[in-house]
Amino acid sequence: MTLALAASALAVLGLLLLAMAGPAYRVGLLSLANAMVVLQWAAYAGLAVMAMGAVAALLAFRRRKVLRFLVAAAALAGGVTAFTIPFEWQRRADRSPPIHDISTDLENPPTFEAIIPLRADAPNSLERPPNLAAQQREGYPDIAPITVPVPLDQAFRRALAAAQESGWEIVTADQGSGRIEATDITRWFGFTDDIVVRLTPWGAGTRIDVRSVSRERQGDAGANARRIRRYLERLE
Repeated sequence: MTLALAASALAVLGLLLLAMAGPAYRVGLLSLANAMVVLQWAAYAGLAVMAMGAVAALLAFRRRKVLRFLVAAAALAGGVTAFTIPFEWQRRADRSPPIHDISTDLENPPTFEAIIPLRADAPNSLERPPNLAAQQREGYPDIAPITVPVPLDQAFRRALAAAQESGWEIVTADQGSGRIEATDITRWFGFTDDIVVRLTPWGAGTRIDVRSVSRERQGDAGANARRIRRYLERLE
């Protein structure tokens, strides 16, 4: 029973580290760098628990110790959780370009107006470095505008409804200029990202461009690209 209990205790520790990383950063107890270190230790704990729990579960199964097997299995499940979430986050970060400003229009990105004062203290600027377009093309070649076969007024209503359904906080919505500006706060770490949607008459329809920019993160692990994809999928 000792190995199963040790695995359970370590699983609890790993899950606590996992759970506290985001909230501790949100309330200012940890810097982002230190919160990432906490996630790393949660993953290490989870990896150790997976090994210990597997051995304990196997021994308990062979000896027909039902309670011991259940304890070991629960610890194993906790270890998998504590390891998988940070691992998946790191995997996404490694596979994503180290950028945080994504736009469907790389030649003439939508610009922010109403949100600019809200970003006064943001670590990230809205200025786009010269190599950003090339990095986005390489990392996210699928990010592109869409054209909907309806006039601008109808497209605007659809675009605004999709933004609201996405859970964004609308900062401004101006049908005359075809502009929607909004913010989106991630649930776990509370990262604030800003979004602008630009609608332009395009033949018999309306072209829709989206730009999503992080305020804090230098690399977003693909979060802004995923947000744009989900939004455009709603519209389509």
